Amino acid sequence: MATTGKQLFTTLEADGRLTVAIEDVSFDDPTGNQVLVRMEAAPINPSDLAILVGGADMETAEFTPGRFVARMPEAVNAASKARHGLKLPAGNEGAGTVVAAGESDTAQALIGQRVSCVPGNAYSQYCLADSAMCLPLGDHTAEEGASAFVNPMTALGFVENAKADGQSAILHTVGASNLGQMLTRICQEDGIDLVNIVRKPDQVDLLKGLGTSHVVNSSDDDFFAQLTSAISETGAFYGFDPVGGGKLVDTAFRVMEQVAKEKMTEYSRYGSNQPKRMFIYGRLDTSPTILTPSYGFGWTLSGWLLFPFLQSVGAEVMGRMRQRVRDNLTTTFASSYKARVTLEEMLTKDAVLDYRAMRTGEKYLVTPWG
Repeated sequence: MATTGKQLFTTLEADGRLTVAIEDVSFDDPTGNQVLVRMEAAPINPSDLAILVGGADMETAEFTPGRFVARMPEAVNAASKARHGLKLPAGNEGAGTVVAAGESDTAQALIGQRVSCVPGNAYSQYCLADSAMCLPLGDHTAEEGASAFVNPMTALGFVENAKADGQSAILHTVGASNLGQMLTRICQEDGIDLVNIVRKPDQVDLLKGLGTSHVVNSSDDDFFAQLTSAISETGAFYGFDPVGGGKLVDTAFRVMEQVAKEKMTEYSRYGSNQPKRMFIYGRLDTSPTILTPSYGFGWTLSGWLLFPFLQSVGAEVMGRMRQRVRDNLTTTFASSYKARVTLEEMLTKDAVLDYRAMRTGEKYLVTPWG
């Protein structure tokens, strides 16, 4: 028998009108490897915001209970042509209790258990999820398990990627974020040197309190010198950046090249041969990525996404990573939240303007049942 509940949907029309609204829907009974999860908590991650609000003008949006309508700028709307007219769910991950399951043994074994899951429609009172992608939480609460996938697996993925490429040091450009704090703990546990870039003095204090040795403040007048010293000491010619827009990646490459050139014994008009690699894994700044190639020819810039990475490493590695997350959910992979909102509250103007700002350490948690 189908189950009914509330679910959030986002629709972008060809004329640039974005509608985000909560609807009453009917959820099919699970079949095969599916489970039906009564959702209890779901975080609003930066990766959720692209589909939730994107570049819409929220200052002039019309808000009514459980709904808002906003206008998408023409350039952004044109770039989003593929989703015009589609009513899409939102919410990559969350946690809740399995209330029904399909016929497979894997699914049946989860009935009655609290799990974290990645259904892609977590802003909902119920979700159908693949049992193979569910992580039983044991005695952990839904809040503790709500962010058990995207940030933990991403941070672990960075370290796995670095090790596979023979790297012993990593540069991370948003060190004080929830993900950045997890990466700090992982690198300490795995013996990987980490250079963290932050923007505020209190973020420096936060990371130093976690025991990090190399944290630099991009707001300081001597930022370039600080970063040069940190990369020189660690050999962090390999980094990850969620900002995307602007010159932060360019700055990282310039500093890496300066450090490399200082270690050269012979002059070369082509610059150093030191490989320098940066991965962009987010677009916190949607402006163009500005590069001023003055750092030799041994540099590489590419994108990094979690699910393609997991597909590339296979089930065994992914299983090992997920087990590590579960074993350290309240320590290495703990998340904190600024506010908790219901489905209706997450669509109020004050809430939307606050969580879309994506300020470090101010993540929202959605509790679908209030």
